[in-house]
Amino acid sequence: MSIVYSSLNHALRIPLAAEVHSRPFLRLEAPESISHLAVYACDGIAADCFNPLAQHVLLTALCTHFGVAAPGTEAKYFFHDFGRFRLKWECHTEFATYTFAERHEESLSIEDAFAHAPLTHLPQEWLAGLQGKLIVAAHVVLDKTRGAPDRYAQGLRRVFEGNLLAGSNVLQGGEIWTDFQIQSDGFSRFVVRDVDLREQQAGRLVQRMLEIETYRMMALLGLPHAQKATPIMNTIEGDLAALSTAMVEMDQTVALEQARNEDDEQALLRNITALAARLEKLSLDNSYRFSASQAYFRLVHARIEELREVRIDGIPTIEEFMDRRLTPAMNTCESVARRQEALARRIANTNDLLRTRVGIVQEHQNRRILQSMNARAAQQLRLQQAVEGLSVVAISYYLVGLLGYAGKAAKAAGWPINTDIATGLLVPVVAVGVWLGLRRMHKRIHVERYQEMRRRR
Repeated sequence: MSIVYSSLNHALRIPLAAEVHSRPFLRLEAPESISHLAVYACDGIAADCFNPLAQHVLLTALCTHFGVAAPGTEAKYFFHDFGRFRLKWECHTEFATYTFAERHEESLSIEDAFAHAPLTHLPQEWLAGLQGKLIVAAHVVLDKTRGAPDRYAQGLRRVFEGNLLAGSNVLQGGEIWTDFQIQSDGFSRFVVRDVDLREQQAGRLVQRMLEIETYRMMALLGLPHAQKATPIMNTIEGDLAALSTAMVEMDQTVALEQARNEDDEQALLRNITALAARLEKLSLDNSYRFSASQAYFRLVHARIEELREVRIDGIPTIEEFMDRRLTPAMNTCESVARRQEALARRIANTNDLLRTRVGIVQEHQNRRILQSMNARAAQQLRLQQAVEGLSVVAISYYLVGLLGYAGKAAKAAGWPINTDIATGLLVPVVAVGVWLGLRRMHKRIHVERYQEMRRRR
């Protein structure tokens, strides 16, 4: 029973299982020459700046030149035997690698093997298309010459143009030699000697060395960012110190009971916000690159551990070389990243303090405004009450006058009324009635306003 295409499978089961085997090692056997190119066409600011489609275009152009069918655009790995050389192509998150391998005759010397690298078979117009994109260009010679390591190293001096070498015994059957420098031909050089490597170990060893070189260069991409960020952070720190000093001086001015200048505080707040924006932009430009550099640095150490190095007398190992040359650069990147985070916290704290001060000042101002408004409202209320009192007197006066005319008219009609006494008795009654009427009218107006406010809510 087969369930390869069965509905029992999860949609990702087959591709996930195949992913583990998607990048096999090249099968190499000494003597052999290998050329390795890593293409990095990205500014390093964001993770999505690398364009895999452009790498497929390059690969397709190479395959078309040799009459070979190119892989689909979704492919991440490609291997093909072109006859005179073999190609292994891999597309990673930020870069793509081209590894070319060519077997040689037993009698070919190491120096001649470097001179007859597989890249000599490639069309020059295709290589010209890589202009400005190569982050790694390396030649590797897989050799099986016998002899003592110290004498072998002396013979390699000419190959590496007299530079100091790093090397070690690896995998209990091989040796690696390099100077990690770009030679006069523009390529880095590595020599891998097959002393007693088992089947397929040579391919794994060469790939590990090429991965160390590629990841080393990718890790170092963070160093220019760190060097560029350092003077910018120095300037930001100086501006932050000046702002903090201005805040302290302003506090001392207030302590001496001098007037507080609100415009100065608003200016400080604008300046601290501008500092935060500058640092945020710097962090956005660098944070991804620093994180990627640390990830590549960890991969370098992982690949070195897989080599299982044993020291050759008088020769520094690959791990020692990296600890002495690469680790300080990575420590610089990590230090700058931590400094950015610490500076961001300091700016945030200063910003919070300044905003708290401005908020307290505004709260005091609002309290004074409310107190002034309450005082004016009280004055208006007293004025209103005085006006209401005068209104009661005025209305009562005219109303009593009207009633007096009515009394005189009744007396003239023959009614037995003493108009003076009647008018005097009506004064308090009319005044009380007018006062009650005004109170009732005011109460009705307040009730209507309250109901209208509730409806609006």
